[in-house]
Formats: sequence, C-alpha cells, structure tokens
Amino acid sequence: MQVAICDDEKEIRAMLAEKVQKLYPKAKLSLYQSGEDLLLSDSQPDILLLDIQMSGKNGMETAREFRRKNKTTILIFVTVLEECVFQAFDVGAFHYLVKPIDDGKFAEVLRNAVCQIKERMAGIANAKKETPCIMITTRGKHIAVKLEDIVYAEVFNRKVIIHTLDTDIEYYGKMKELEEKAGKDFYRPHRAYLVNFNYIIKYDSAFIYLEKGQALMAKQNYHDFVKCFLRYNQRKAGN
Repeated sequence: MQVAICDDEKEIRAMLAEKVQKLYPKAKLSLYQSGEDLLLSDSQPDILLLDIQMSGKNGMETAREFRRKNKTTILIFVTVLEECVFQAFDVGAFHYLVKPIDDGKFAEVLRNAVCQIKERMAGIANAKKETPCIMITTRGKHIAVKLEDIVYAEVFNRKVIIHTLDTDIEYYGKMKELEEKAGKDFYRPHRAYLVNFNYIIKYDSAFIYLEKGQALMAKQNYHDFVKCFLRYNQRKAGN
C-alpha cells in the first residue's frame, strides 16, 4: 500500500508518517512539502493525506489537479480549516480531519480507507476471474483472448480467424472447438462463422450486421437464430 503525505510543515509530515507507520508498518510512504511537488512527482498513491492551507498552490487547488490523473486515490484532508469541509466533497474527499488530530479518529479513518482499498482490489480480482478467456497458439506464441473481446470468428483456408474490435488473430484450429469454448453468448449462423451476440446491431433474414462494420450472410436457420438471440437478450437483461 502506498501512502502520500503532502503538508508544508515538516513536523506535521513527520507526525503523520509516524502515525501511518505505527498502524501499517509495511506501507510505503512518500512525503511532499508542497502541492507543486506532489503534482510534479506523478505520484499515484492508494491514500493521500493532504493539507489545505499551504504556501503556493493550496490543498484544494492541488486536489483538483491531482484528481485529473488519479481518480481512485483515497483523499483525506488534514487541516486546521474547518470551513472548507464542504469544498472537500467537490474533489471526492474520503474524509476531513481537523488539526490537532485525535489519534483514535485518525486510526478509524485510515482503517476505513484501507478497507475500501481492499474491497476495491477484491472486486477487480473477481472481475478478472469472471472474465473467461481462451488460449490459442499462433506463430509460436500462446495468446490469451478474452471471449468478451471477440466480435466474430470465421474459418478460411483451414485457419480460424478471430476478429476483435482492435485486431485480427489467425491460428490453425477447428471452429467446432472454438464454438464449444465460447458458450451461450455466441451463435454459429453458418459453418464458416461464429458470432458474438453482444456485437450484433441488427439482422434480417439474409444478413447479420456487426459493430465492426461487417455483414455476415447465409444464416442456415433464421428462426433458430432469432430464438437464441432473444434468449441472450433476456439473460443480459436479467443480469
């Protein structure tokens, strides 16, 4: 965990650093004596303890600029200025501590901030786990491709070509195997194509039109396609 402390008083910086290390000995600390120093550092801490009344760029100005590049940093103001508490909400402050700082309150606020960080990281980890991928081998390299990134796949000259919004990936394989791995969000309207329902923008009895600009033709069973597409939209609405 990375914690930044920005205060123009050396004694306050040292005091806050001591409090943080006492509660979280493994935390990595970065100390800044001005808002300008913080912004020039391109620091991206998990938690920022920021004074408001500083020479040069004050804490509110610093926070506004800092937020442009650091949307997720937990911002805690530590200041003598009680009247700025409402402005703190404008820059997404997590809490507002007034000097002199009560040790118990400081510990409570910091622990709550750490809990929020852990919850966010757990959510990111779970999202990654829940995003299924397939492993393909092409040109001697093993590549993980997220199923949600596949717009459609096609078979051409004994190769499977996977089309995403950003790139095309060719490999030797069988469409049937890809179809089995892809799951319910995909449909095979023709022996040569496998389509991700999520990227279909419209369809008729002859073509399926995709976000990437393609129109895939020759649906073998139009009514079956429509039923599967409707079931997909029902599942999506249910989520």
